[in-house]
Amino acid sequence: MRIGLFTDTYYPQVNGVATSVLMLKENLETLGHQVYVFTTTDPKVAGEETNVYRVPSIPFISERRVAMLYNHRLAKLIKGLGLDLIHTHTEFSIGIFGREMAKELNIPFLHTYHTIYEDYTHYIVKLTALESIAKTAARKLSSNFCNSADEVIVPTGKVEDLLLSYGVKQNISVMPTGIKLDKFSKYSYDSNIVQNLRTALGIEAEDKCLLYVGRISKEKNIEEILIDMKSYLKDKENVKFILIGDGPEKSNLEELAKKLGIQRQTIFVGEISWDEIGMYYQIGDVFVSASQSETQGLTYIEALASGLPVVAKADRCLEGVVQNNVNGYTFHDGEEFLQSLDSILNNDLLKEQLSLGAIKSARRFSAQNFAHTVETLYKNVLLDKKEDENLLYRNMAALKFR
Repeated sequence: MRIGLFTDTYYPQVNGVATSVLMLKENLETLGHQVYVFTTTDPKVAGEETNVYRVPSIPFISERRVAMLYNHRLAKLIKGLGLDLIHTHTEFSIGIFGREMAKELNIPFLHTYHTIYEDYTHYIVKLTALESIAKTAARKLSSNFCNSADEVIVPTGKVEDLLLSYGVKQNISVMPTGIKLDKFSKYSYDSNIVQNLRTALGIEAEDKCLLYVGRISKEKNIEEILIDMKSYLKDKENVKFILIGDGPEKSNLEELAKKLGIQRQTIFVGEISWDEIGMYYQIGDVFVSASQSETQGLTYIEALASGLPVVAKADRCLEGVVQNNVNGYTFHDGEEFLQSLDSILNNDLLKEQLSLGAIKSARRFSAQNFAHTVETLYKNVLLDKKEDENLLYRNMAALKFR
């Protein structure tokens, strides 16, 4: 098959959507397909890219970028590629472009819904009074785009239910995004190099590390974790909280850590490139998160693949991912959160059992499995398209000879 993937964010950007599209491209190519990515320009891109086409763009929110809705030069190129189908990963500029190209080429158009936009309206609307209007608009935008697709893909049942509540009528397939398991395996990294990295970050050999990886933003609810850990870190000098990532709340949270008196044990590392991120998971002992805005939460799965027990605030996206007493714990309040941390950090045997459970549970999220599942859906959609065309042809023929 010749497949076009349309996305506003792509490697080398570091986020769940960019990672998902990259993994899909690479593994579909391994299966023998021709895959073309259409995305935005990015100043961080270095060197040549194979079958990646970039549309001129400008920064929009944080690392995200927005491009023109229709690029005539690229449209002409796309029409010459002989694409079998188009798969979009955004509801905005590049996604709209992909939808229009599918319509012009009369080929199937699939869409993956990655982001719950109603959780992000605070970036655009600064007045609380307008927040409800913005959320309603986000729901309407999401439902309209999904209903225009031939097939909708979501990473979890949580997102499927959400889209159904929005009024999405198209068929929805639940397909968890896959990851490159060996990239996060502790067996891929030299223990001495990992220890040197810990030392460079100010982590002593005997320190226990609580690790967060992701955007440093309001919707990730990091403030709750910092507040819960105020007394916890003060009583445990050998426990460090390491935050890897960047975002609009970083300076505010650094200031909060100072106010709480835990700044010495709270280390903001900053953004790490996707090529290096696997190494940074190795410095942790437990992965923590209180986010409620995830559609799937790839960082949870990356942590599990790294052998890190996960302690995360209960959320539907974690169903089948974080299993209590198997690979970590979910919590509902600060007391449960701290009890879970204590049970892991103070019991080496339990920590080892949860670590093994984490590695085992991550296997079903391999990028290879993900690509095989998407490939099967592609084939079914193309078959349905062919059958619909044959039925239309037969009906037209019947009318002609009536």
